[in-house]
Amino acid sequence: MTKATLDDARAWVARIVQASGALPATARSVATALVAAEADGLKGHGLSRLPTYVGMLRSGKIDGRATPAATRPRPGVLAVDAACGFAYPAIDLALAELPALARQNGLALAAIKRSNHAGALGLAVERLADAGLVALMLANTPEAIAPWGGKRAVFGTNPIAFAAPLAGRPPVVIDLALSKVARGNIVAAKQKGEAIPHGWALDAQGHPTTDPDAALAGTMVAMGDAKGAALAMMVEVMAGALVGAHLGFEASSFLDEKGPPPQTGQLIIAIDPTGLGGSNFAERMTTLAAAIEVQDGARLPGSRRLALRRAAVETGIDIPDAMIAQFGPIRA
Repeated sequence: MTKATLDDARAWVARIVQASGALPATARSVATALVAAEADGLKGHGLSRLPTYVGMLRSGKIDGRATPAATRPRPGVLAVDAACGFAYPAIDLALAELPALARQNGLALAAIKRSNHAGALGLAVERLADAGLVALMLANTPEAIAPWGGKRAVFGTNPIAFAAPLAGRPPVVIDLALSKVARGNIVAAKQKGEAIPHGWALDAQGHPTTDPDAALAGTMVAMGDAKGAALAMMVEVMAGALVGAHLGFEASSFLDEKGPPPQTGQLIIAIDPTGLGGSNFAERMTTLAAAIEVQDGARLPGSRRLALRRAAVETGIDIPDAMIAQFGPIRA
């Protein structure tokens, strides 16, 4: 492993992504997202994605020259077309416009179509919470979870993220996939040549497996079993059918350069707490946080991520030597 500052890591990733065919602004957006996820300990959405992204750029599965565009079909609705490019510039566009829309209308939503892998959704909703908004984001992803009782994948791991501001401190952030673990964790295990824990996934015949290759060829186990599969369907409706994106079983994989663009979707909802007519939201949130943190061993969701982020700011992040050998030195 080679240690790199966050600035150096972002510049390195951006240089690689741009050299692979992306616009400079797009490359910076991708680099910011990957390095932020890595710094937060979310390695399945961090640097491990870089080889796949490069492959998708070079094959045309991701259009590196695409520029997202937004329209306003309703006063509080932002319709964003990611144009078969990276998700990150489309998300950036949505996050730039949603706060003003939410304050004007009380709430606002952005529907993103023709998109791709959206990374760590918690990073997006955190930005809205930093602006004083309550935020929810849902994303549909390529098929990975079978309907409860079935063997063939229909739904993706379909992550959900939520964030709410806390007075005088970082917001509370919840980010989870609807499989028992994010599929990126299995990709990371495969890259390291490691087995995965029992209970994460099933092979193509529906049998439990600890082999990451068999898991990627099979299905993920839904978090909460039947309840998780039902929630995955909910996300499929909200972030797929509702926004006009491909459904999970229609989308090509995020994990290789084969096939056409996946054209998945994301839905972001931003709520202005003051728009509900109440003035005590901040006090209510402080009371709720205190009721959790007063208990020994309990913590607010996202606190571990913040500790890892602080450490990364101080000491940098580790970049695998194999990745440096593949893409070149950190400093040009």
